[in-house]
Amino acid sequence: MSSLPDVGRNMRSWLARTAAFLGFWLILSGVSLPDLLVGALAAVAATWVSLLLFPPGQWRLHFAALAKLAFRFPYQSIVAGIDVAWRALDPRLPLRPGFVVYHPHLPPGSTRNAFCTMTSMMPGTLPCGPDEKDELVIHCLDVTRPVVEQLDIEEALLIRALGGTRGDD
Repeated sequence: MSSLPDVGRNMRSWLARTAAFLGFWLILSGVSLPDLLVGALAAVAATWVSLLLFPPGQWRLHFAALAKLAFRFPYQSIVAGIDVAWRALDPRLPLRPGFVVYHPHLPPGSTRNAFCTMTSMMPGTLPCGPDEKDELVIHCLDVTRPVVEQLDIEEALLIRALGGTRGDD
């Protein structure tokens, strides 16, 4: 286990994360002096843990792209959920379940795990893990749909929201 993260080197991250955690605390509990003191201590503790688990690195959030991703996700989930329900209930639209292989641009690690979590919440797709070439195996309800293309769009949006760029390999 690592020791206390280096405050001097990561001062912007410390301040930004502490402010975000304290803001979240204030939204949940309201503003009163005793709660503010406890909230400040909780924010410092949460910042310390977050810097241990997710140290500052290559990603810088781009809030416009993050907002686009955040608003796109519920809309897509609703549309895809209706499509899944329609296919399940209408015998003229049979399901064609199977697996597709997706070549991710994200390296293995926490960001790729976040992408897999995001795609697992989209109705009709479920990441099953990497294959022997480190590509993602995705179970989908209809292999004739453009699942790989959709995953490519979602990954590009996530990378953009995190401030990264994606080179085509």
